[in-house]
Amino acid sequence: MTKDAIVSNETASKFAKEKETPYTRWVASEGLDIVNGLYIPDLNTVELKPWARRNGYGVFVNHDATRTSNDCYVCEIGAGDELAPQRQLYEEMILILSGTGSTSVWNDAGQKVSFEWRAGSMFAIPVNAWHQHFNASGSERVRFVAVTNLPPIMNVFEEPEFIFNSPYDFKSRFSGEPDYFAPRDTRSGYLLETNFVADAVNLPLVEAAERGAGGGHIRFNLAKSSMNSHISQFPIGTYKKAHAHGPGAHVIILSGDGYTLMWPEGDEAKRYDWHPGSLITPPNMWYHQHFNTGTTPARYLAFKYEGVAIRNAQGVPKAWISRRIGGHQIDYADESELVRTMFADSLAEHGLTSQMDGPYEAEKDSLPPLPG
Repeated sequence: MTKDAIVSNETASKFAKEKETPYTRWVASEGLDIVNGLYIPDLNTVELKPWARRNGYGVFVNHDATRTSNDCYVCEIGAGDELAPQRQLYEEMILILSGTGSTSVWNDAGQKVSFEWRAGSMFAIPVNAWHQHFNASGSERVRFVAVTNLPPIMNVFEEPEFIFNSPYDFKSRFSGEPDYFAPRDTRSGYLLETNFVADAVNLPLVEAAERGAGGGHIRFNLAKSSMNSHISQFPIGTYKKAHAHGPGAHVIILSGDGYTLMWPEGDEAKRYDWHPGSLITPPNMWYHQHFNTGTTPARYLAFKYEGVAIRNAQGVPKAWISRRIGGHQIDYADESELVRTMFADSLAEHGLTSQMDGPYEAEKDSLPPLPG
């Protein structure tokens, strides 16, 4: 049975003062809520409140596994409206959930770039660059989800005036280049070097045999930030290998239907069903595994601030490496029989059958021997 580590009220009271941080106090001062980010069934319907600073509506999405490393928020722009201009001494990655519009980005030198976006577009805001988002529709709202590394910045500096009103242009990050937000197709391995993706739902991917299921993968470093992101996709009737990594990955479902299993080492797995717009945020070093039980390929986007880099000496994420040789990925051959039983039953409910015989067989060519 999953352990929740709940202690007595007497013990908890001794740490009550430490529960809040400058970051959580700032969110409260903005008049907004922080909702538990472990699992959000649908980012498109999560409840928002008026956000005076931004001239929009918002809610923060977080939980104790990521609250000191990065955060997530959902924001809406009213029909025919625009958010207030803002600059910020932290990094931000954005996915447009619904609507159409544009964004302008500029610096104190007066260099300005504007670009258009629609549902499925993703981009990043260069650190401390002025920016403003506009809703192009006079009848429909725009809704977007963003992941930032505000928490550690706010917890260090605490003063909003410093974070949101420091007059310094980071010229190596943004100097008003006219093509800064133009889509690009320059790739190095899995890394796509771009600052704007027009359509994350249909972006071509690179084959990623290491993750299993015959899927595709692409990685991003948007706006030269210390944050990173990636898109993964896997075919109908298949599922990814279970793996674990550090905190802060916000997994947003872009297409398909299925579920994720999540569990801390030694505990039972809990199931979270998803569809486009769902959010899964695995806590620090929890194993998690994604399953496609729908009738289309399943694709997700993960935004992350890698405050804790769990990699091997070669720089490879240990979440990509078999547990048999010291990594944090469970090979198909080593997974619980319950995994396959649940998957088969879930597919049967939709009149589908597993397509995993191929991935099981393909794994054998690279499967390390069992230790000992």
